[in-house]
Amino acid sequence: MNVRAVAEGDPDLAINRLRRQTDVDGTTVDRFLARHGAPVSEGRFCTFLYRGEADTVRLAQRIIDLPDRLPMHRLPGTDLWYVIVEMPTDSRVEYQIEVGRAGRTECHNDPLNPRLAHSPVGSSSVCSGPDYVVPDWTVPDPEAPPGQLDDLVVHSDTLTRDYPVTLYRPAGCCPTGNYRLLIVHDGGDFLRYAAARTVLDNLIHRRLMAETVVAFLHPKDRLNEYADSAEHAEFVTRELLPLLENDFPLAGDPSTRCLLGSSFGAVASLSMARRYPGTYGSLALLSGSFVSSRPDGAPHGGGPTFDPVVAFVDDYRRRPTRVADRVFVGCGAFEPLIVRQPSMLAAFRSTGMHVRYVESHDGHTWVNWRDRLCDALSWALPPG
Repeated sequence: MNVRAVAEGDPDLAINRLRRQTDVDGTTVDRFLARHGAPVSEGRFCTFLYRGEADTVRLAQRIIDLPDRLPMHRLPGTDLWYVIVEMPTDSRVEYQIEVGRAGRTECHNDPLNPRLAHSPVGSSSVCSGPDYVVPDWTVPDPEAPPGQLDDLVVHSDTLTRDYPVTLYRPAGCCPTGNYRLLIVHDGGDFLRYAAARTVLDNLIHRRLMAETVVAFLHPKDRLNEYADSAEHAEFVTRELLPLLENDFPLAGDPSTRCLLGSSFGAVASLSMARRYPGTYGSLALLSGSFVSSRPDGAPHGGGPTFDPVVAFVDDYRRRPTRVADRVFVGCGAFEPLIVRQPSMLAAFRSTGMHVRYVESHDGHTWVNWRDRLCDALSWALPPG
């Protein structure tokens, strides 16, 4: 992968043609923006733009090969700022603009770009390369009959509280059926930010995955519950799972059960499967936060929140075990977590588990995880 900021790039880029003009003024900039919009995506080059008076302007993003705050350059004689980034043509990047004035900085979405992505922590501007395509199975299909969503409250003796779960049943769910089960960590976020209901409707309708009942989990404190928590694993496996298999028409065989999670949710999925080996037939791990100790003994960099995760990952890498039959691993090539994946993949494969790895030109984002769901679910829960 080659991602880099470049001084000029292709001389025929729109910004370079503007730079070569003489007597560029505000009207010239107006016409340029009206014609090209922002950012300007041209082949493997993307030109990010900002217009306004400032002391400094930086592109705020999390692409592993770039500084988190990439300086933008002012076009002489104007209030237009730009930076050119070279990246694969199917890339998708979420970003903001950091503006510095009078010793103060403010980070916000790109005012020149109406395209936004949303997440639990807010929104970000989006830049897509010319070859990035929104998968059609993420868009509502009038021919795909909708599944049913119901909110449940499950009392947990282990957690000493009620636990909310949203249950998805595929269209035409039959009381005498023999359905597979998918358990989704951060279930509310998958429903809200990754179009999970639409994706399930479409994949099942198109026979890209098996007819599946899905339990979307709603954690109270995900950073604690998902960091190799024995209590969380016990609740799901010894309380929730028996209840679901008693009350709904599930096959009840380990090979028909799958755990799905992204980021910390991927850690929770692997941790749960390790604590209860042979219970879950497949795992779908998206951008797992598999932070481990550094070989040089320096701090791992994740802060105290990651301490239990690091202990868990270190131990798993030392003593890898077969926790499921099949493991799907997805990661964005732009996210810092990409450097953790090779060692985890090697650990998984060393146990004899069937592993599939898919890498995308995206970051640690909900849209990236949405876009990987077909790969993950059609492999972990195939039709037939």
